[in-house]
Amino acid sequence: MINVFVLQNGRLNQVNIETRADLANTTPVWVDLRDPNEEERSWVKSIYGVTLPDEDEVKDIEASARYYEEDNGDLHLRTDFLIEEDDGPSRITTVAFILAKNILFSVHSEDLPIFRLVRMRARSRPGSISDYRDVLLDLYATDAEYSADILEGVYLTLEEVSRRVLQEALSDEDAALVLNSIAHEEDLNGRIRRNMMDTRRAVSFLMRGRLLSSEQFEEARQIMRDIESLDGHTAFLFDKINFLMDATVGFININQNKIIKIFSVASVAFLPPTLIASIYGMNFKVLPELDWTFGYPMSILLMLASAITPFLYFRRRGWLK
Repeated sequence: MINVFVLQNGRLNQVNIETRADLANTTPVWVDLRDPNEEERSWVKSIYGVTLPDEDEVKDIEASARYYEEDNGDLHLRTDFLIEEDDGPSRITTVAFILAKNILFSVHSEDLPIFRLVRMRARSRPGSISDYRDVLLDLYATDAEYSADILEGVYLTLEEVSRRVLQEALSDEDAALVLNSIAHEEDLNGRIRRNMMDTRRAVSFLMRGRLLSSEQFEEARQIMRDIESLDGHTAFLFDKINFLMDATVGFININQNKIIKIFSVASVAFLPPTLIASIYGMNFKVLPELDWTFGYPMSILLMLASAITPFLYFRRRGWLK
């Protein structure tokens, strides 16, 4: 699928492309290709002389493959973008950018919320984009804002988790739910850190390449500052997640110790009656208390006393509450 955007009156407008002639008759500033087929790839190559990378090349993580300049001056970048959806887990997808012929070419396998947001803003804010480099910088700036919004959601979730962990009693069922929430937020926080690290590398590459104008260079510096501010938040959330994880595991251990203590007390409590019964059985051929006036009730009371005494002792020591 090809999405072509042109600048009209300072706005980024989309042009409908159905045939090769439609693409050849436009002067785009941004050509966005989502999961392009062979025909669409051939259109781009024949019209602009640009060879689009295939899916395996896009996913290459080597630094030499992620940022390089061809002999003809075309600049290639590979950048990770975060996708967070309500109905599924977060994930990272890689986008290939090619800066050639004063056009930004982007290739990716799925639709990205950041790209939709940039297109919407560009239509509503005239003058915000003047060329293809502004489009790329706007994508990186929006990526930082998108990550910041997701971090706010992580803060809210962990606040709710903190209230549950720090309540008076935490059952094993509640602990299981808490651990599941913590694991999800830790995974999301890690993906945000990875995404921001990759965006920092891409913006730094553009700044070193002297491709940007003075205004664009200052915008790139602002993006770097925004990313640095997010680093502090992700580090704080990482520490908070570790604290909540340790606290939850501690409550689980306390609950397990209580169960072990109860079984230990029960085993000790029933040991004296068992010993008394076994002594009677081993040393007397008949039960002598049957011949005594109060012999049988006395043996019953002796067993009950031996069973109750350990419970009273452990309760007084504070082991049973």
